[in-house]
Amino acid sequence: MDVLGSGHEQVVFCSDPASGLRAVIAIHSTALGPALGGTRFHPYADEDAAVADALALSRAMTYKNSLAGLDLGGGKAVIIGDPHTDKTEALLRAYGRFVESLGGRYLTACDVGTYNADLDVVARETRFAHGRSLAYGGCGDSSVLTAYGVFQGMRAAAQHRWGKPSLAGRTVGVAGVGKVGSWLVDRLVEDGADVVVTDVDAGAVERVLARHPAVDAVADTATLVRTPTDVYAPCALGRALDDGTVAVLEAEIVCGGANNQLAHEGIAAELMRRGILYAPDYLVNAGGVIQVEDERHGFSFARAEARAAGIFDVALRVFRAADADGVSPAVAADRLAEERIASVGRLATIRLPR
Repeated sequence: MDVLGSGHEQVVFCSDPASGLRAVIAIHSTALGPALGGTRFHPYADEDAAVADALALSRAMTYKNSLAGLDLGGGKAVIIGDPHTDKTEALLRAYGRFVESLGGRYLTACDVGTYNADLDVVARETRFAHGRSLAYGGCGDSSVLTAYGVFQGMRAAAQHRWGKPSLAGRTVGVAGVGKVGSWLVDRLVEDGADVVVTDVDAGAVERVLARHPAVDAVADTATLVRTPTDVYAPCALGRALDDGTVAVLEAEIVCGGANNQLAHEGIAAELMRRGILYAPDYLVNAGGVIQVEDERHGFSFARAEARAAGIFDVALRVFRAADADGVSPAVAADRLAEERIASVGRLATIRLPR
C-alpha cells in the first residue's frame, strides 16, 4: 500500500503493548483547520485493511467538513480490535496519549464501535477529544444530528426528484438500524413514510419494531435491495453500493448515513445511468460532525440543529449543479468541496484548540 503517495499530510501508527492498543491515525488535510474525525473500533482482518479504511475515511472527512462549511480539515482514526472484548480503560487512555501527542492537529470523536463514555475516558489524557457525554460538558450522542442531516438530505432528494420535500407516502428501506439508522427511522415515521428495515443485529431490529409496530423488517440487505422502495438508505458500514447491489437495486433515490458507500468510483456513474439519484454520503451525514464541532464553542443543540438543517439547501445545490453539468451528484459534491478548500484553504491558518 502506497501510504506516502495517498495525498495525506500525516499517518501515525500507534502501538502500546501494555494495553494491547494497535491504532492508525490518518490526517488527510489541515488546509481549513485542524483535522476532525471520529475513532472507529473494528476487528479488521489485518493491518493493511485498517490503514486502507483510515485513509479513505479521513479523505472523506476533508470533503465532509468542507461542504458543511466548517473551519476544519479531515482526519480519522481506527483502533484494531473487537470493541466488545478488547476495549479497556487502559487502551482508551493509551490512545488518548497518542492523540494528545499530535498537539491538536487531530481532533477525535465517536464513530463505529466508540461511544460518548469512551471519549470521556480518552479525554482524561487529551484536550482534543470531543463528542463527550453531556455529564462531562460534551455534545452527547452525535448520531441524533447525523440522522437529522440524512433526513434533510433525503427531503432535498425528494424535492429534486418528485417536487415535494417530504417522504410521506413513500417507501424507504433502511439497511442498518444502529445508532444512526434507528434515529432516522424515527424521523421517517414521523414524516409519514412507510419504512422497511434490516440489520445483522436482530436485537436492533426488535427495538425499532417495538417503537414502531407499523415498520416492516426483512431478513437481510440482499433482500432489502431487491424490495421495491422509493428510497434506499444504507446506514451500516461502507462499500454498501457495489456492482451487484446497484444492478438489482429497486429504488429511485439512495440517501443514507453510512460512510464511503461507493465501492469504487464507477458506481456513481452507474447509479446515474440507471436513473437513481444518489445523495453523496459525506454531504448528508455531516450532521454529526456539525454537532461535535459545536461542542468546541460551548454546546448548544438548537444551534447545531439549525446548522445541520442547512444540509437540505446544500444537497439541492449539489443536485442542481449535477444536472446542469451533466455529472453525477458525487462529482458535483466533490467539486463544490474542492472549490472551498482551494479558495479558503490556502489563506487559512490552522487554529489549534485551546
